Amino acid sequence: MATLEESFPRGGTRKIHKPEKAFQQSIEQDNLFDISTEEGSTKRKKSQKVPAKTKKLKIEKRESSKSAREKFEILSVESLCEGMRILGCVKEVNELELVISLPNGLQGFVQVTEICDAYTKKLNEQVMQEQPLKDLFHLPELFSPGMLVRCVVSSLSITERGKKSVKLSLNPKNVNRVLSAEVLKPGMLLTGTVSSLEDHGYLVDIGVDGTRAFLPLLKAQEYIQQKNKGAKLKVGQYLNCIIEEVKGSGGVVHLSIGHLEVSTAIATEEQSWTLNNLLPGLVVKAQVQKVTPFGLTLNFLTFFTGVVDFMHLDPKKAGTYFSNQAVKACILCVHPRTRVVRLSMRPIFLQPGRPLSRLSCQHLGAVLTDVPVQGFFKKAGATFRLKDGVLAYARLSHLSDSKNVFNPEAFKPGNTHKCRIIDYSQMDELALLSLRTSIIEAQYLRYHDIKPGAVVKGTVLTIKPYGMLVKVGEQMRGLVPHMHLADILMKNPEKKYHIGDEVKCRVLLCDPEAKKLVMTLKKTLVESKLPAITCFADAKPGLQTHGFIIRVKDYGCIVKFYSDVQGLVPKHELSTEYIPDPERVFYTGQVVKVAVLNSEPSKERMLLSFKLLRDPEPKKEPAGHNQKKEKAINVGQLVDVKVLEKTKDGLEVAVLPHNTRAFLPTSHLSDHVTNGPLLHHWLQAGDTLHRVLCLSQSEGHVLLCRKPALVSTVEGGQDPKNFSEIHPGMLLVGFVKSIKDYGVFIQFPSGLSGLAPKAIMSDKFVTSTSEHFVEGQTVVAKVTNVDEEKQRMLLSLRLSDCGLGDLATTSLLLLSQCLEELQGVRSLMSNRDSVLIQTLAEMTPGMFLDLVVQKVLEDGSVVFSGGPVPNLVLRASRYHRGGQEVESGQKKKVVILNVDLLKLEVLVSLHQDLVNRKAKKLRKGSEHQAVVQHLEKSFAIASLVETGHLVAFSLTSHLNDTFRFDSEKLQVGQGVSLTLKTTEPGVTGLLLAVEGPAAKRTMRLTRKDSETVDEDEEVDPALTVGTIKKHTFSIGDMVTGTVKSIKPTHVVVTLKDGIIGCIHASHILDDVPEGTSPTTKLKVGKTVTARVIGGRDMKTFNELEDGHTALNTHSVSPMEKIKRYQAGQTVTCFLKKYNVVKKWLEVEIAPDIRGRIPLLLTSLSFKVLKHPDKKFRVGQALRATVVGPDSSKAFLRLSLIGPHKLEEGEVAMGRVVKVTPNEGLTISFPFGKIGTVSLFHVSDSYSETPLEDFVPQKVVRCYILSTEDNVLTLSLRSSRTNPETKSKVEDPEINSIQDIKEGQLLRGYVRSIQPHGVFFGLGPSVVGLARYPHVSQHSPSKKALYNKHLPKGKLLTARVLRLNHQKNLVELSFLPGDTGKPDVLSASLEVPLSEQEERKTGAEEKDQKGEKKNQKRNKKNQKQLEEVELPSKEKQQPQKPQAQKWGRQEHQEPGSEQERVSKKPKKAGPSEEDDSLLDVYYREGEEEGEETNMLSKEKQTKPAETPRLQLSSGFAWNVGLDSLTPALPPLAESSDSEEDEKPHQATKKKSKKERELQKQKAEKELSRIEEALMDPGRQPESADDFDRLVLSSPNSSILWLQYMAFHLQATEIEKARAVAERALKTISFREEQEKLNVWVALLNLENMYGSQESLTKVFERAVQYNEPLKVFLHLADIYAKSEKFQEASELYNRMLKRFRQEKAVWIKYGAFLLRRSQAGASHCVLQRALECLPSTEHVDVIAKFAQLEFQLGDPERAKAIFENTLTTYPKRTDVWSVYIDMTIKHGSQKDVRDIFERVIHLSLAPKKMKFFFKRYLDYEKQHGTEKDVQAVKAKALEYVEAKSSVED
Repeated sequence: MATLEESFPRGGTRKIHKPEKAFQQSIEQDNLFDISTEEGSTKRKKSQKVPAKTKKLKIEKRESSKSAREKFEILSVESLCEGMRILGCVKEVNELELVISLPNGLQGFVQVTEICDAYTKKLNEQVMQEQPLKDLFHLPELFSPGMLVRCVVSSLSITERGKKSVKLSLNPKNVNRVLSAEVLKPGMLLTGTVSSLEDHGYLVDIGVDGTRAFLPLLKAQEYIQQKNKGAKLKVGQYLNCIIEEVKGSGGVVHLSIGHLEVSTAIATEEQSWTLNNLLPGLVVKAQVQKVTPFGLTLNFLTFFTGVVDFMHLDPKKAGTYFSNQAVKACILCVHPRTRVVRLSMRPIFLQPGRPLSRLSCQHLGAVLTDVPVQGFFKKAGATFRLKDGVLAYARLSHLSDSKNVFNPEAFKPGNTHKCRIIDYSQMDELALLSLRTSIIEAQYLRYHDIKPGAVVKGTVLTIKPYGMLVKVGEQMRGLVPHMHLADILMKNPEKKYHIGDEVKCRVLLCDPEAKKLVMTLKKTLVESKLPAITCFADAKPGLQTHGFIIRVKDYGCIVKFYSDVQGLVPKHELSTEYIPDPERVFYTGQVVKVAVLNSEPSKERMLLSFKLLRDPEPKKEPAGHNQKKEKAINVGQLVDVKVLEKTKDGLEVAVLPHNTRAFLPTSHLSDHVTNGPLLHHWLQAGDTLHRVLCLSQSEGHVLLCRKPALVSTVEGGQDPKNFSEIHPGMLLVGFVKSIKDYGVFIQFPSGLSGLAPKAIMSDKFVTSTSEHFVEGQTVVAKVTNVDEEKQRMLLSLRLSDCGLGDLATTSLLLLSQCLEELQGVRSLMSNRDSVLIQTLAEMTPGMFLDLVVQKVLEDGSVVFSGGPVPNLVLRASRYHRGGQEVESGQKKKVVILNVDLLKLEVLVSLHQDLVNRKAKKLRKGSEHQAVVQHLEKSFAIASLVETGHLVAFSLTSHLNDTFRFDSEKLQVGQGVSLTLKTTEPGVTGLLLAVEGPAAKRTMRLTRKDSETVDEDEEVDPALTVGTIKKHTFSIGDMVTGTVKSIKPTHVVVTLKDGIIGCIHASHILDDVPEGTSPTTKLKVGKTVTARVIGGRDMKTFNELEDGHTALNTHSVSPMEKIKRYQAGQTVTCFLKKYNVVKKWLEVEIAPDIRGRIPLLLTSLSFKVLKHPDKKFRVGQALRATVVGPDSSKAFLRLSLIGPHKLEEGEVAMGRVVKVTPNEGLTISFPFGKIGTVSLFHVSDSYSETPLEDFVPQKVVRCYILSTEDNVLTLSLRSSRTNPETKSKVEDPEINSIQDIKEGQLLRGYVRSIQPHGVFFGLGPSVVGLARYPHVSQHSPSKKALYNKHLPKGKLLTARVLRLNHQKNLVELSFLPGDTGKPDVLSASLEVPLSEQEERKTGAEEKDQKGEKKNQKRNKKNQKQLEEVELPSKEKQQPQKPQAQKWGRQEHQEPGSEQERVSKKPKKAGPSEEDDSLLDVYYREGEEEGEETNMLSKEKQTKPAETPRLQLSSGFAWNVGLDSLTPALPPLAESSDSEEDEKPHQATKKKSKKERELQKQKAEKELSRIEEALMDPGRQPESADDFDRLVLSSPNSSILWLQYMAFHLQATEIEKARAVAERALKTISFREEQEKLNVWVALLNLENMYGSQESLTKVFERAVQYNEPLKVFLHLADIYAKSEKFQEASELYNRMLKRFRQEKAVWIKYGAFLLRRSQAGASHCVLQRALECLPSTEHVDVIAKFAQLEFQLGDPERAKAIFENTLTTYPKRTDVWSVYIDMTIKHGSQKDVRDIFERVIHLSLAPKKMKFFFKRYLDYEKQHGTEKDVQAVKAKALEYVEAKSSVED
C-alpha cells in the first residue's frame, strides 16, 4: 500500500516543503483520498510516516470516525442506502417510469406507481375499467426533463446483466415520512403532489400523517398561468409548496406555490429542522468552516455541519472561498445512518422550483485523446480536465474494461487517457466519460447513430422463437426476426448460432425514439454491393438493388427494402415467361434482385421488376450510328461541360464526352443572383464544369443550368414530368422565366411552367413585380391551382406558403452555399498568371495588414498603399476610419473586411476593436451582439462586440426572400443579435452565424430599441463607436450629469467627457401618481445623480431593482420581456403620442417595452372618445390593464377600462362598420372582433327610421347578449348599456314566444307581404302573422297594393290575438279596434279595384316591369321570412345566434344579387379576351358570376327557387297559389303571363256570374297544383321543395337524408349538418329507427367531411340518444367502408369490453377480421366469444362463424366447424339447414348430396324430415337428372313406409 500511496501526491503522505501548512493539508487529503481499505492500517501507516505531528492532530484524528474521513468522497452506488433522501433531476420521461439524474453522475428510476397514492389509485381504476380515464394524465404530461425532484431511495438491486440499479420513490408519504404534523411551521418548503381538485382549490398530498394540505385557487393562479399554460393542475402533478398557515397543531395547513415565495424560500432555525427530518432541496444560509482544494465544510442552521464536494461549488466563485464566509447552499442528500449532509452551492439549486436549463452535451459520442486526470476517488471514479477547461467525470466501472485489469496507479493526476463522452449528468453539469475499450471502439453509441442499410457487428445474446437478439453496442440490442436468420428459412437456428457468437448484420429498420432496431443476417443482403433503398426518394427508375419478398399474391410479389420501404412486382414483371401461380415459384423471405420501374415518393408507391435491365453493353453497330445515338442529350440529364467561349449573356460550352455544343446562361450559373456574374467573369475557355443539368433541347439548341437547387431536385426525383403528377399543395423548385406586370412566370426543370400572380407573389405588398424578382432567379413555388385541360397552373411564391422548415437552418445553408461558391471563384483566380489576382484570391476577411495612408478623399474615405503587391486598391470608408484623424504617409494597422472580386478592391477597417481582436473561446450556439461592418447583396459581415471576431450571416432565410422595404434594410454600424453556428473561421476567414429576431436589431452599437431614438440622440455612427470606447462605466455605477433636454417619455443627460445618457420616465420617481408627468419634475441644466443600468447608454435613478445589475444588457429581448406580462396585470405606462390614423395611444412601459391602447379601450365616455387629446397629455402616466401581447409585433395590448373581455353581459365600446337597411348594424371592436346588432336592439324605443343616426365609424356603446358559435350578438338599448339610469323601456325585448302574452300591445316592423297575410317582426327571431282580415278595415281586393302602403321596415302597433306554443305561431291584429291606432290603410282603398284601374290603365301598362320586379321582391321576402320563421318553428326558445347568422347572410343577398346581375356582363368580356394564362386565375369568379346570372334570369320563371348562398328554406304558415305556381316545372304559363293579362281583364266590370266562374276556375287551378305536388314521381328540385316534403312527412328519415344529400351535392356541408340537426329535433321520439337513420347519416357525413373531433362529438351524442350497441355497430361499419381499419379495430375492442354479452358484436368483429384476411385473429375471437357468452348462445355463434368462413375465409375450415357442431348437436335442424345452404353455394354437388343423405337418415320428427326431403327433392329437380329425382322420391317413400310400420 505504501507504493500505492506514493503514487497519489494528494493522499496525505508527501513531504511538505512549508511545515506551517502540513497540518491543514494532511487533514484535507485524508478526507478526500482514503485509499486504504482498512481504517486501522491507514492510521498506522500515517503515524509511522509523519511522526512529528502535533498533539492537536492526534486528538482530531482520534475523534474523527470513518464516515467523517469519507465525507469528501464522491457519491457512488455503494454509498447509497435504502431510505436515503436525495435531490434529483428528471432526465427522461417514459410512459411507465422516470429516469432521474442524481448527484455525482449517478442515475435512478422512479416507477409509475411511486408518484403518489392518488395517482396510483387512478391507475388501478383505469385497469379495473379497462378503458382510459379522462382525468388520468400520462407521466410526460406531468413531468418534464430538467425538473428538480426530492426522492427517497426505495431499493438497490442488481440487474440480470450484473449492473446495480437504484430504484427511487417520489411519493410524498415516503419522502416526507420523517415529518410529523407537530413540526410543520409556516415558511417551510415542502414538495407534494395534487391529490384532488376541489371547488375552491386543490388538496395536496404532502405525505404527513394527520395533516390535510390545501392549496387555495387564488394562490395557484399565478403558477397555472405562467407554468401550466392556463390549464388546471392535474392529479399527480408535482409541486414545490410553501406552508403559509398552520391550523390545529398541523391538522390543516394552507399552501402557496407562487414563484416568488418558492424561489426565495430559505430554511431557518425557527422552523426547527433536525438531522432526522432535514430534506433535500432546502436552501440554507451557511458559513464556510474549512476550505480544501476538493471541497468545503459548511456550518448551517447553527448546529449542523455539511460538506460540499468540488463538483458542487459555484463555478464562478471556485478558488475564492475563505473561512467564515457567509454563503447560501442547497441540501443535496442526508445519509440516514451516518447523518452526513451533502450540499451544493451551484446557483441553479439556490432558486427552488426552477428547472435545470442545460439537459445535454453537444459532443455526446465524441472520442477524445490525451485527456489528463484531474483527481482519483477510490470508491467512485476519476475526474478529467477536457481541452476547453471543462471538468468531466468517469465512474469507477468505466475506468477499465474489467475489475481484474484495473490499475489505480494509471490515474495519477496529470496522466492522460483516451476516452469517450457517453452521457451528461444534469445535476453536476458534467460530461460522463468511459475509458472502456469496447465503448471507445464501438461503432455506435446510441440508436440515433445507426442508419438503415448500415452493416453492423454484434454479439448473439439469446435465440427466441420469434428471432434472435443481438447486442450491437454497450446499451443497444437489436432483433433479427426468424425470417432474416439466413437466406432461406431456418428450422433450427440454434444449431448455427450460439450465444456469444459475433455476427455481421445489416440494419433494416431503426427507430431511436422507440429504441427499436431490426436487422437481417441474410448473406445476400449483408454482402450486397448494390445501392440500398432507405426511402422512396432513393428509388430512381432503372436502379437495381436487392430486397426480400414479404408477400406473394396472385397479382404479384411485394418486395421490401430498408426503413419499411416496399414496392410491388406485378405479375407480368415476375419473369420473361408467364407465371400462372406466383405462390408456387416464390416464397416469403426470399432475397431477390429487382429493378425499379417507377417510384412515386409522394404516394409512397413503387413499381418493380424481376426482369433485370441489363447494363448497356457496346453493340456491334456501325460506328457512326452508335455515335449519333449516344450524342443525344435528354432533358433532366446531368452532364459535364467544357467552356468554349464567353458571350455577353453566358457561356458557350461543349457537352462531354461528345463535344455537343450547348449554352449556359449567366443567371443559371448559381442559385445566388450575385454569384452568377462573378462566375461568368472568372471562368475562361477550357475550364470544366461538373454536374450541369440539361434544361431544354430544341432543334439542336441545348440550354443548360448549373443551379445546385435544381440539380438536387432532379436527382431526388422531386421534379414532376407532366401535368398529371402535379396537384395543389406541392412545393416545386424552379426559376423565374419572365416577369410581367401582372405576375411572374416560373419554369421547372422538366419544362413545365406556371404563373405566380401579383396577389400571391409575396407576403408584402407588391408595387412592381420587377422589384421582387429578377429573371433566372431560383425560387420555391407552391401549386395553388391546376387546370389539366389547358395545361396551366397557378403558383404562390409567398414565404408563408413556401416554407422549407426552420428559417435558421435554411439561412445557414444559403450562406454556406454562397461562401462556398465564392471560394470556388477564388480557386479560379488563383489559376491566373497575374500576381495581383493570385494575391487577391489568397486574401480573406479577418487578415491584418500594415499599410500606409495614401490619401483621404472628400467623402471621408481613406485610400491606402503599401499592400503585399503593387497596384492593389485598398480602401476604408468614412465609417471604417473609426473616428480617427489620419494623414497621408501615416502607418496604420488594418483588418480586411471584404475583397471585391469584380472591382479587385479590398475593403479594410481601422476600428480598434476589430484590429485589436480578443482571443476568446467562443461557444457554438451562443448568442452575441454584433455590429454590421459590411453589406453584400445576400449576406452581411459583422463584428462581435465582445471580441472583434468577424462573422458572416445571411440576409435571406429563403430563396424567395429577396425584397426588403427600406425600413427593413440593414445599415453599416447597426447592431444585430447573432447566434454562432461555427467557432473556427475556416478557409473563408469568417465565422458563420444566423441573425436573431429583427426586434433585437439596434440602430447604434449598444442600442436595444430603435424606436426610442430621438433627434437629439442621433449621433454619427463613427462618433458613436468612439464614444463607447471612451467611457469606462459598468452596470451599477453611480454617475452625475446635467439635464440636456426633456422629452415626453425620457430625459437626455450629459455626463462627463460629453457622454450622452438617457433616463426613462419609469425610472425617475419611486411612485408615479396617475395623471402626472415624471419628466416635468426635472429642468434643463439641473444636476442629477443616476445609476447605470444597461449598455444602451441609459441611466437611471437609485430606485433600480437588483435584477438589472445582474443582467447582461443583451440577454433578454423586448419580445421576451413582453411575454412576461400576463393578461389582467396592471402596469404604469407613459403616453408617447396619439396616432390619429390608427386611432390608438402609443405608450411606453419601460425603455424597451412599448404598448398600444386602442381609442375604444381608453374610456366608456363618448366625450373622452370624441376629443382624446383633451383628456390625455403626452408624457402623462396612465394605469393600464394588460390585454395581451401582440403575436406579430413587439408591443403590449393595453386597456384603460379594465380587462377587455368580450363575454356575455359585458359592456364595451365599438365602432359601426356597416349599416344594413331593415336589418341592423355590424360593429367592430379592437383587435379584429366583429358583432351584429339587430334592428330590435338599436334602441329601447322603436322609430320609423331606427338606423338613420348611424354611419360607419360612429362610436357606440354595446352590451354583449351572447357569444355563441363565436358570433357576437349585441344590443345598443340603454336599459342594457346603462342599467343604472333606469330609463323607460317603451318597446320591451322579445327574444322568444315565451316573452309574449295574449292581448298584449306590441310595436314592430313589417317584414313582408304574403298571400295569406302580413309577416310582422316582433324581435330578432320572433315573427308574427297578421291575416288580411286583421290588417285593415278597408280590405282592397288587390293584395299587391299592400306593398305600397306597408313597405318592409314600416313601424306599426299590433295586438296579440292568439299564441300557439306548439307551432310557435303568433297571430296579430292591426285593426284600430284592437290597437287604438289609426287604420294602417286609408279609406280610399276601399273603392272597387276596377274603378281605380280604369283611371290608371295607362300608368299600369307603363309600370308593368316595375310590378314584376316588385312581385319578385315580395316572393324573395317571403322566402326570407320563411327562413326567419324556421328557428321559431323548430324550437320553443329560438337561439339568438341562429337569427344573427341569418341576418348576416341574409342582408347581403338582395343588394349583392342585383349588383352581380348588372355587373357581370361587363366583366365577362375582358376576362375572356385577357391573357389566356390569366384565364385560369379568374375562372372561378366567372363561373360564379354566370351561375348567379342564370339564377337571376330563372327568377322570372322560378321565383321560389332558393339562391345557393342562402340558408335552407323553412316553414311557411300557409301555402298560397302565388308561391306555388312558379315551382311547378310542367306548367306552361308563368306568373308573368298571368300578370300581363290582368290589366286587360280589369278594363271590363265583371258580373256576379263571371266572378263566380273565376272563383271556380281558381279553385280548379289550385286543386290541379295540389295534385301535381302530391305526385309521388315528382322529384324535389330545391330546398323549398324539400321543406314542403319534410313538413308533410316530418318523421320520414328517407326524405331528410335526401335533403342532406341535396346539400352535399352542392358541397354545402354546414347546411347538410343543419338539416340533420333539424331532423333530429323534428322526428318524433317514438320513431327510434327513423332517428337512428339520421344519426347514422350524420356520422357518415362527419366521417367523410368532418374532423376526428367532430365525429367523436356526434358519436357521443348518438350513444346518449339511441341504443348504444346499434350506434357502435354502425360506426364500425362506417370505419370499415371508408377503410379506416385502425379506428375500426380500436372501436371493436371497446365494444368487446362494453358489450361482451352481445353475440352480434363478436360476429361482426369476426367478419371484420376475415375481410381483412386475418383468419388467425378471427379464430381467437371465436374462442374469446365462447368464453364470454352464455352456453345457450354457443351453437348460434359457432354456426355464424362457420358461415363467415364459408363466405370470407377458408371453406374447408368452415366445413370442419359445422361437422364438429353437428356431431355434438345432431338434432339442430337449423344448423343442418344453414350447412346445406352454405354447401350449395360454395361446395360441390357431391358434398351437397352427402349431407342430404346424412340428414334423411337422422331420427327426427316427421314434420322436420318432410322439410328436408322436400329440400332434397327441390335440389335434385334443379341440379340433378330425372333418375336422381326418382331416387329421392323412392327414399321418401321408404321412410314413410318404415315410419308407418313402426306405428302399426
